[in-house]
Amino acid sequence: MLRELSALAAIVLVAFVGTARAVESGTSAEAKAMLEKVVLAVKADKVRALVMFTKGEGGFKDRDLYPYCGGPDGNFTAHPTLLGRSLKDLRDKYGKPLGMEMYAAAKEGSISEISYMWPRPGQTDPVTKVAFVTRIGDQVCAVGYYKQ
Repeated sequence: MLRELSALAAIVLVAFVGTARAVESGTSAEAKAMLEKVVLAVKADKVRALVMFTKGEGGFKDRDLYPYCGGPDGNFTAHPTLLGRSLKDLRDKYGKPLGMEMYAAAKEGSISEISYMWPRPGQTDPVTKVAFVTRIGDQVCAVGYYKQ
């Protein structure tokens, strides 16, 4: 009986941890919706929007979802930690040139997807991350989510 209770407790714990991870991570739909909000914000006031994205203000930080943008020179114009560094030269943990792919895929008025390997916040092992990418004027902007 004690063994059965221990096994049941382990199952409940695994289910709880799995549910907690799902709650901690943004979804594909939430990432895409945030990028659509990014487009509106940049079109309304680019300078203010880029500051808000970097600071995570105005609903532009939700768990592990946040927007980031790069300017015509290839450098980040909005990012929580990489502001001013090169987005265009960014590579994933296996060397994939994801920044170049983002710039190539970004088209005004449409949203593209780029997949790459990146560690979750606070972790070191890379997992699949998908970024929704678009161009808004001279800005290439994206919001990424981690695949479950």
